[in-house]
Amino acid sequence: MSDSSSLEPIRHSLAHLLAAAVLKKYPGTKLGIGPVIENGFYYDFKFPEPVGDDILPELEKSMRQFAAAGLPFTGREVTPDEAKKLFADQPFKLDLIEEYAGEGRTLTIYKTGDIFEDLCRGGHVENTKTIPADAFALTHLAGAYWRGNEKNAQLVRIYGLAFGFKADLDAHRKMLEEAKKRDHKILGPALDLFTFSDLVGSGLPLWTPRGTILRNLLDDFVWELRKKRGYLRVEIPHITKKDLYEKSGHWDKFKDELFRITTREGHEFAMKPMNCPHHTQIYARRPWSYRELPQRYANTTTCYRDEQSGELAGLSRVRSFSQDDAHVFCRMSQAKEEFLKVWDIVHEFYPKFGFSLRVRLSLHDPEHPEKYLGDKNGWAVAEGILREIVTEKNIEWFEGVGEAAFYGPKLDFMAKDAIGREWQVATIQLDMNMPERFDLTCTNERGEKERIVMIHAAIMGSIERFLSVLIEHLAGAFPLWLAPVQAVVIPVSEKFEGYAKIVLGALLEGGIRAELSPADETLGKRIREAEKIKTPYVLVVGEKEEAAKSVNVRHAKRGPSSTEASKGEQEGELALDALRDKLLKEIEERAL
Repeated sequence: MSDSSSLEPIRHSLAHLLAAAVLKKYPGTKLGIGPVIENGFYYDFKFPEPVGDDILPELEKSMRQFAAAGLPFTGREVTPDEAKKLFADQPFKLDLIEEYAGEGRTLTIYKTGDIFEDLCRGGHVENTKTIPADAFALTHLAGAYWRGNEKNAQLVRIYGLAFGFKADLDAHRKMLEEAKKRDHKILGPALDLFTFSDLVGSGLPLWTPRGTILRNLLDDFVWELRKKRGYLRVEIPHITKKDLYEKSGHWDKFKDELFRITTREGHEFAMKPMNCPHHTQIYARRPWSYRELPQRYANTTTCYRDEQSGELAGLSRVRSFSQDDAHVFCRMSQAKEEFLKVWDIVHEFYPKFGFSLRVRLSLHDPEHPEKYLGDKNGWAVAEGILREIVTEKNIEWFEGVGEAAFYGPKLDFMAKDAIGREWQVATIQLDMNMPERFDLTCTNERGEKERIVMIHAAIMGSIERFLSVLIEHLAGAFPLWLAPVQAVVIPVSEKFEGYAKIVLGALLEGGIRAELSPADETLGKRIREAEKIKTPYVLVVGEKEEAAKSVNVRHAKRGPSSTEASKGEQEGELALDALRDKLLKEIEERAL
């Protein structure tokens, strides 16, 4: 499979061929932008008439014809006035020209043979004949606002896939088909885990009883791992004075994403978008001796961000989300040890779900220091500590320049799911800037005030986003310990509901989450319904089982490989006590 860097010129060139194909069929179309994205490209258009997915085959055909023609890409610099003349009938390009000229940026125009020219920074193939004609495809249309702002014109975005070989394209398409089966936006409501309401508002998930069980189990597991490493629970309010975020630096950075509140007295508040500034104030409540450090605070709480409507996506991108957040206040000499303790939590948590992990060392972008707090020396020290940690650990890692938080570098754990997609999950961040801004200190061995450092640590990050990943990774087939309903008891007929209730009671008494399926439908239908919601154990009882004080056990396929509501595998007859012990042991082990 070709790597992304070698494919970028191909994908960039295909975006130009797509725009050329669109203008050939719809000459009056207004052009937006056409960047390279992961696995392909897109281009935004304002068509002179309504269009649908049915236009894609013809556009693809034109693109292949252009590619076969062996068209060269040639570029040249132009002045803003020249650019404006060239794109006089393209309002979105004129918008970009004004912006770039105002920033003093050099403007370049790239021609694709004699068929198309675009305002572009370059980075194409030399000749279209080098584009593999059978390794790209247009996939779908979507709506998009110009510059991502819903106040601007709405455009049509055409997406395409592009790879170096047809086999890679086919493999990716197969993965996408598998992803559709696992889509948490479909599986979540089907499994009765969460819902959304227009009356409540978009991006504000509502958790059902089953979904709430799932959330609580995950949070309890994280807390269990933290508690044994010396963390203490804290709680904070959901609204905060503007002053706190001004002092932390978050106001200037995130003010457009804040839900703002003005009190009746005219004071400006915001709903909290993160928790770290609040935790600084818990630490700042009194002086601390070095002997009392580290102080480790943990807090699972809801945060709020005013995301644009067009960017909301199921649980992956929401306006209210719960963070399993923790902050460690410690001396610089303790930072490495505390990082490793969080690392241990991450590596105890994620294997329970069958994820493989690698680490991204997320560094600041030295070419844009204005994006970050602090000075270059402080960043060099902090990044040096994190590089030392990943070097010493036996795990795959890579650098991500420009991926740091605005206050410090971080280690981001990347989880690969069952179908090969990679997601950022846990994060550990080293912050020397917020302690400076809030004057956080301890008294050292010499009786002097010593500046401390702050470590930000989230194991799941956002519970909502983690669950979106987990649902798709497991295709909704949760391991027994995590399943909201662990067993369904099904009597073969109404005659055996009495014994079914005895079985149910024994399971509930043992702390097993079980339900009874009343005999108001056929046995086959009730078994299928239990399997449809991916219940780990289906327990059938009838005359034989009642006489033997046993149950007939069927268990569902679970784990990352499970993509369908699989037929339960017959396990056979088990004594009731033996079954209960078996389930409790599996739950205790948190087996996948």
